[in-house]
Amino acid sequence: MKNRSKRSRALVALRALGVCLGLLSIAVPAAAQTLPIPTTIDDFFQPGTQPGGVTDTVIAGTACSLCHAYFAAQNSPGDRWSTTIMAQSARDPLFHACLTIAEQDAQFVGDICLRCHTPSAWLSGNSTPTDGSALSGINDWDGVTCNLCHRLVDPDYVAGVSPAVDQQIINSIPAVPVSPGNAQYIVDPLDRRRGPYALGAGFGFHPWFQSPYHREAALCGNCHDVSNPAYVRIGDEYVLDTLGQPHPTHDKYDQFPVERTFSEWSQSSFAIAPVDMAGRFGGNTPAVSTCQDCHMPKTVASACSLGGVVRPDQALHDFAGAQTWVLDAINNLDTTGLIWDTPAYMDPVLLEQTKSRNIAMLEAASDLELMKEGTELRVRVINHSGHKLPSGYPEGRRIWVNVRYRDGAGTVIHEHGHYDFDTAILTTADTKVYEAKLGLSEAVAAQTGLPPGESFHFALNNVWIKDNRIPPRGFTNAGFASVQASPVGYTYPDGQFWDDTVYPIPTGAVEAEVRVYYQTASREYIQFLLDANTTNNRGQILWDQWLATGKGPPVIMDAQTIDLQNDDFSRGDCNRDGDLNIADAIFLLEELFSGGEASTCPSACDGNDDGGKDISDAVFILAYLVAGGPPPDAPFPGCAADPTLDPLICPLYTCP
Repeated sequence: MKNRSKRSRALVALRALGVCLGLLSIAVPAAAQTLPIPTTIDDFFQPGTQPGGVTDTVIAGTACSLCHAYFAAQNSPGDRWSTTIMAQSARDPLFHACLTIAEQDAQFVGDICLRCHTPSAWLSGNSTPTDGSALSGINDWDGVTCNLCHRLVDPDYVAGVSPAVDQQIINSIPAVPVSPGNAQYIVDPLDRRRGPYALGAGFGFHPWFQSPYHREAALCGNCHDVSNPAYVRIGDEYVLDTLGQPHPTHDKYDQFPVERTFSEWSQSSFAIAPVDMAGRFGGNTPAVSTCQDCHMPKTVASACSLGGVVRPDQALHDFAGAQTWVLDAINNLDTTGLIWDTPAYMDPVLLEQTKSRNIAMLEAASDLELMKEGTELRVRVINHSGHKLPSGYPEGRRIWVNVRYRDGAGTVIHEHGHYDFDTAILTTADTKVYEAKLGLSEAVAAQTGLPPGESFHFALNNVWIKDNRIPPRGFTNAGFASVQASPVGYTYPDGQFWDDTVYPIPTGAVEAEVRVYYQTASREYIQFLLDANTTNNRGQILWDQWLATGKGPPVIMDAQTIDLQNDDFSRGDCNRDGDLNIADAIFLLEELFSGGEASTCPSACDGNDDGGKDISDAVFILAYLVAGGPPPDAPFPGCAADPTLDPLICPLYTCP
């Protein structure tokens, strides 16, 4: 990732000085301003290829189907892509309802949205007006297409590695992207397609270049870091920039952060080196690093129906994410003409397969571990993804813990995090909800006439109010602060990629059923998109589909039941026999050496309480036993709890 230049820093410093001295004409009226804020198209200008900058139109994904779909038992790239939210990003009714509110709040802000959701339309100039009303035809509605991604040029040219023609293309761009984000993509003006393979001198179906960029996370970072360039960063605050001109640096880290999925990954262990996830995300490569490794797992296959080469590392074009009911809503609306004029005609079998893969991705993204500790139940949610859990678009997106205690007759006697499927209302006060909440500062509230504090007006938001989403492996507070992704109103120690919540066990409870739920959009957000819309019927269309698809039902990511009568084991009691002895270390070693993850005893095996179950736990247990061992029912302490263990344990293992 590129660092900000001295010139960029100087420009920000100069702008800050101007703000402090009142020398810049930042739109700060004495009275509340009538919405929308009078931003211009220039306020949202981004470097990279511009509208009209391609000679050959970026064609629809369906144009690639002749060679790249309808074969290999529906495992072909075109088949799998066709029912993903990538393919349907321009048809998403949730996107259109949000776009309407954004345009009501800030003029021309839709330019930022459309360049990601419908790149072909944006490049061809059909994104003006920026409310999407000029979109028409298959090229505009086919979302993020094969042709777009396979024509992307790496802005960081490397001689002898990048296609030689790319240097000329980069040199022709008026403004070269500073860092991945906001769809600051560079697109080959000619239809010359790129990918990770050398297709051979005899390949004549279309021009091609071998491109390592197409296996780099930075390619995905083009759209999966989102910032608001109408704001400029002044210290730790974000203020409206001078209206009617581009951002002074175009550096996303000088702008207000809306989404930081790519940046979160960049500060994780996955960005440093591949992490062995034992095939958790599918494919034939257990060790994963980039976005593509998890969301496009590799398999043995061919990408072409015309006798293409069978490769051992062909990427499945799954783009697995988290969408379920939104895809159903798109399918329901497909031939109604209510939003788009060119149907997708999604194959129902492929649609169900895509939704199943998305649910599998959600299930793989986390693990749940339970431990009874006296009169309390400890619930641990572990993040196995390469970014925060959850990540991406923050409005209405959330994960929560649901705990239901049952008595001997199986009756629920108490519940935490109750979700009413009839009303779509979540009781949040008595459980942990992992989410991000944004809002308006006092200054921006005064400028817009909106109340300060928490807000769904994402085009105007300029403060983060809450962010307790679970960080990924390799998390450090300094690293995440450097990319504007720090936790807000919550604390995670360096290295922690899990979170614990302790719930009191009510009298009479004999078991606890625990579930972790994910939801794309809360009822509150869907209601906001309906009520705040004063322009068109997009909020009503979304609301109707939300009702028709079960009110955006949540998805179960993890579920476990714990026997509260027989599971009161001390930490380190791996075999759950009620005693801590040499048999527990042997049990753990056998499980690890046989390729398992000590899943038989999830939390108890984590003797040193570091969030993992590995050889260090067996060493810790053995060292503790040498020191005399704890009373049979005592919790297993760490070094800090029992300093006398330090001479024995710390030479063998770095204590937490």
